[in-house]
Amino acid sequence: MGEVFAGRYELVDPIGRGGVGAVWRAWDRRRRRYVAAKVLQQSDAHTLLRFVREQALRIDHPHVLAPASWAADDDKVMFTMDLVSGGSLAHVIGDYGPLPPRLVCTLLDQLLAGLAAVHAEGVVHRDIKPANILLEATGAGRPHLRLSDFGISMRKGEPRLTETNYVMGTPGYFAPEQMLGAEPDFTADLFAVGLVALYLLSGQRPDADALARHFTDHGTPGPPEGVPEPLWQVLAGLLQPDPQDRFRTATGARKALATAVELLPESGDDEEPVEVFDQIGPLPPGFGPDGPLAGALQAPPPLQAPGRHAPGSGAPSPPSNPPPMPPRPQEPGSQPYSPARTGTLPPCPPPPRQPPAAPPPLPAQPTPPPTRPPQPVQPPQPAQPEPPAPQSGPEPPLPPPPAPTAAPTRPYTARGPRHGRRIRRPGPPPAITVPVVIVALLCFALGLWALTQL
Repeated sequence: MGEVFAGRYELVDPIGRGGVGAVWRAWDRRRRRYVAAKVLQQSDAHTLLRFVREQALRIDHPHVLAPASWAADDDKVMFTMDLVSGGSLAHVIGDYGPLPPRLVCTLLDQLLAGLAAVHAEGVVHRDIKPANILLEATGAGRPHLRLSDFGISMRKGEPRLTETNYVMGTPGYFAPEQMLGAEPDFTADLFAVGLVALYLLSGQRPDADALARHFTDHGTPGPPEGVPEPLWQVLAGLLQPDPQDRFRTATGARKALATAVELLPESGDDEEPVEVFDQIGPLPPGFGPDGPLAGALQAPPPLQAPGRHAPGSGAPSPPSNPPPMPPRPQEPGSQPYSPARTGTLPPCPPPPRQPPAAPPPLPAQPTPPPTRPPQPVQPPQPAQPEPPAPQSGPEPPLPPPPAPTAAPTRPYTARGPRHGRRIRRPGPPPAITVPVVIVALLCFALGLWALTQL
């Protein structure tokens, strides 16, 4: 089993790594489903502040993958989001190369729709690139795109966390004004969208600097090879070096794209179908589609039957599956062993029968004693002058001895019946009475002597 984070998220296996944290596949015990968990690796104040900004972003849109919840455990923090298993656009290009124009238009439309929702919240993404654009595992069906990784995003008007003349983002997808130190704006995200579209159509990352210089020196160039003219006009409106000449909003670019799609030629029959499958891989042992497997959980210790030793008590414990015992011969009048008489516990062999114990000795009874062989008793020692105490009645019978032994019996003393109550005379014992009487006589004599001296 994996590490349980904050008592709710069970980390299963790592599926990715970013600049400030690792992404894990995790099992959400409360919602009973797998999620993606981004765990912060660094703990400095700068990184923690970016982490807090990212987890605070809440955008509910089908083409945006934003944080859904967060948790902290000791010195670790994390946030979770939906688990997207189809990989990124970089995986698709690596598998298929350049994509058909109509498929690129479908992906570009979904990307602009998600970006419009992000901009509507006043957030600038600042890091749009193929690796941050994920796909659902839809197979041969219609692709479903999700814009992710808001680690360096910021709201317009918020203070920057970087020094002056320091640019945040991925080299190759910077807008020209970003390189000049301009404040992050929505148009910079749209420039990156145009570069991603060129990457999907050509299968190679475009040279943003050379493209910007060409636009500046020679104006808008003609469409590259394999790019239809209507689609190129939309992309040129995204790639203008001057932000004032670009599309101002993602919604405006999306409307222009919808018009261009109507002018595109139909797809040919020779085009290879693009399929998007699971890129994460199978679950590790101990986990299934519905969560951790029941057999992988640690079983509780078995209950101990009464009279048996618990493990670790120093006494040997019986095996968990004891071998069947042979049937014991039944005694007359006894009932055969039946599992139905054991209640809800599993049947277990009956305990071995013990021989009947000797009955405890009974006190003196007026009934006549039972017939028994006489017991040898030694006569009293002649050195003992104390005569036997008078008996008030016949001596009660003695219980049968536990077993005959060769040791001699104890000498007989007049202590009364062994099993009756011992008779005690009233008053203190002589060891106390004699000293008290002597002291009293001395006091009396001393008093008389004092009276004679008067």
